[in-house]
Amino acid sequence: MPSYGVQPGGVSASVEYAVAGLSVTDVVICGHSDCGAMTAVATCKCLDHMPAVSGWLHHAGAAKAVNESREHASERARIDSMVRENVIAQLANLRTHPSVALAVEQGRLNLHGGVYDIETGSISALDGITNGFVPLAENRVSANPPRLNATAVLTVGHPRRLGRLTLSPEGSPM
Repeated sequence: MPSYGVQPGGVSASVEYAVAGLSVTDVVICGHSDCGAMTAVATCKCLDHMPAVSGWLHHAGAAKAVNESREHASERARIDSMVRENVIAQLANLRTHPSVALAVEQGRLNLHGGVYDIETGSISALDGITNGFVPLAENRVSANPPRLNATAVLTVGHPRRLGRLTLSPEGSPM
């Protein structure tokens, strides 16, 4: 998810249309286990042969900086942490979009973060108060700043039918 910038692209236009045009009430940034992109970032894999992919992954720079500042028990723990930190970073990037900032401020939009574990099928949701990930069934707070006192549960389903826009942490509609 790119931050809002001088030359907004297709992702920014999609977000703006969803929030301002379709009045979606929830946006979900959902990462997943065994993510090849986050594995490449966390392990500093050379992507010189894929310059477009390498450029796109610069949106994960804040997550990489935070993740690298921590000790990890194993390579797997480093990658799993990278996936979670990237969800948090992409939510921060999303908040820079004017339509999102306004809708969140007015209480019309809830932001959610989650991580889907492919192996187990479980979902961990970002708790907006503790900024930690908890099992979905235990999460009752959106990723909006606590000052809004907004509560919501991450919902998984068809985005159009539920009035939600679901984005992968890389920023593409799911």
